[in-house]
Amino acid sequence: MAQRSVFDRIWFAAAVIFLSGSLTWGNDRATVAAQCAPQMERILTENIASFWYDRSLDKKNGGYTINFGPTGEAKGPGVKMIVTQARTVWLFSRLARAGYRRDEYLDAADLGYRFLTEKMWDPTHGGFSWEVDATGQKKLKPNKHLYGQSFALYALSEYYLASQKKEVLDFAVRFFNLLEDKAHDDVYGGYIEAFEPDWTETPASESCYMGVPANLKLMNTHLHLMEALTTFYRASKHPLARERLLELIQIQSNTVVRKNLGACTDKYERDWTPRLDEDYAQVSYGHDIENIWLLIDACNAVGISNHPFADLYETLFAYSLKYGYDPAAGCVSYTGPFNKPATDLSVSWWVQAETLVSALHMYRFTNDPKYLAVFEKTFAYIETNMVDWDAGEWHHMIMTDGAIRGDKASPWKAGYHNGRAMIECLEILKEWKK
Repeated sequence: MAQRSVFDRIWFAAAVIFLSGSLTWGNDRATVAAQCAPQMERILTENIASFWYDRSLDKKNGGYTINFGPTGEAKGPGVKMIVTQARTVWLFSRLARAGYRRDEYLDAADLGYRFLTEKMWDPTHGGFSWEVDATGQKKLKPNKHLYGQSFALYALSEYYLASQKKEVLDFAVRFFNLLEDKAHDDVYGGYIEAFEPDWTETPASESCYMGVPANLKLMNTHLHLMEALTTFYRASKHPLARERLLELIQIQSNTVVRKNLGACTDKYERDWTPRLDEDYAQVSYGHDIENIWLLIDACNAVGISNHPFADLYETLFAYSLKYGYDPAAGCVSYTGPFNKPATDLSVSWWVQAETLVSALHMYRFTNDPKYLAVFEKTFAYIETNMVDWDAGEWHHMIMTDGAIRGDKASPWKAGYHNGRAMIECLEILKEWKK
């Protein structure tokens, strides 16, 4: 990584002093766990899981209804999009594997699994359509994008880990082999992302479902491919999956990192030439912070040490703290230009969730109290501002004037980021309580 300037080192030292001095739980891990775990458990079970279990199960059509307004009000059947359908299969599976209402949540996961494999799966060419109507009979967006396919593999793998159903693992292995055959880029590494229904590449002149030219590779997509393959490898121990996971670790720890910046960018040509024109020269603090703990988890899955990556993790976290974090409020903004303060100051539910997990992982990894302070302050912000105890779930977005924006459930918002954050943090905290 590039050497920090004198100014950066002074700023970073000041931030460490400020954050570390703000700790109220102390630096003892058992004390932190005792203070934090009960409320986190309550948020997971009574605010997140209950919202999705009580509202989303579509027992008529299969899958999940993910269309609820700012106060949790039903907005009709809506559409069913692969990302949030798969994320909800993952959520119920992960809750069951963590020991919460196992039979009920496995049944809820199975409802989504059947919808994915019977209604969203392309029986002719394989792979999952991007979007269908509420019944699953109409393919509204039939193209295939690796961002959506990654979450399908993630869901299948987690559902197998929770259920131990061989048919699920067999399907996941076949699907992985299909992605290997159709989408892996054997020339430049990583994955080609945008395809027509028959797996021919979407023309570069067209825009894909991620809102960018179809020929680009995205840090965001490869981040979630790494996440999916981490869980798939744990489920399958497939030797090629390990090879691909190592490749994705290389991409996420090196290729997408701008070395003279200390942060990642999102858009790349097929040969991984970074695109920094137009509005692409932006840093997404949430994705950089999320990348840290998903890299830690991926390295753990394949059995390689995280210590060679320590400087990277600290550098990415320091950049996001410097430019995107409000230490007084305890929240992280959305995006900003290179080496300048954030310009999009909106506070998103998913960014705060990923900050919470990554800060706790970094504290466990380094024992540096500044990460514990970020964890504490972010959790306080979430409890005070994000969690909606009246209607359930978390608010989508909080603006600079305090106004709440966005729906509780939509094609891009389900219970994955915040549910995963609570489960991941609780597993660490329960280790410390012991």
